[in-house]
Amino acid sequence: MTNEFLAFAPISALVPASPATGLLDEMMARVGVDGIVAALADPGLLALVDQHTAAVRDALESAGRDADADGLASYARAIVAGARRMGVALPEPGEAPSAPADWQAANWHLLRLVAICALAEENAIL
Repeated sequence: MTNEFLAFAPISALVPASPATGLLDEMMARVGVDGIVAALADPGLLALVDQHTAAVRDALESAGRDADADGLASYARAIVAGARRMGVALPEPGEAPSAPADWQAANWHLLRLVAICALAEENAIL
């Protein structure tokens, strides 16, 4: 479901690319688009993603970080590092689950990354 043409979309000169937004863009391509679309199609999955989103907000607030690009990217890096330590590989762009049932059974790390992407969208970062 990921749009392969996004890689060729022109980038406005008014929006400087940063390492933080670059990482968030990558997470959106790997899990965010497919996870958010699946969540919007399934109320139970949407509730699960909302719970993860609230946990991300709480974690950032507890750490004294804002839910801006830098804060979300830092949190995403920590989740990715934890997943790698546990031997969990992230899907390549376009290879994430697409069915809500598959997301319901997805690894905790993937759901948390979807929540980070949802929060980035909500905060107009991506």
